[in-house]
Amino acid sequence: MMNMGAFSISLTVKDINASRDFYEKLGFTQFGGDIEHNYLIMKNGECLVGLFQGMFDKNILTFNPKWNSNAEFVEGAPDVRDIQRALQAKGIVLIEQADESSTGPAHITLEDPDGNPILIDQHV
Repeated sequence: MMNMGAFSISLTVKDINASRDFYEKLGFTQFGGDIEHNYLIMKNGECLVGLFQGMFDKNILTFNPKWNSNAEFVEGAPDVRDIQRALQAKGIVLIEQADESSTGPAHITLEDPDGNPILIDQHV
């Protein structure tokens, strides 16, 4: 089993204030982000929803390697480059790849069979 880190859905929203208000009514609270830069990360228990106004064309499934749902470092978790190699070994085509010669923050992107974007975004 491959641990891809914390999972969230990144939603492209028309009105970030209306979306924040809606998700607050569902019990979510602001966990991160900056409304002045048109993005918020909302949290309810272990559930994370990113609200992004004017940044993406589609909603995105997002994984954050080496992080848990509290944005805390997870010791021993695989690096995004390890995940990249494992996916490529399984024949998964990547749209964007991490530089194998680098370390630290990096990301890869791919799509599922229905064209849903998946971002694997390592911040540490």
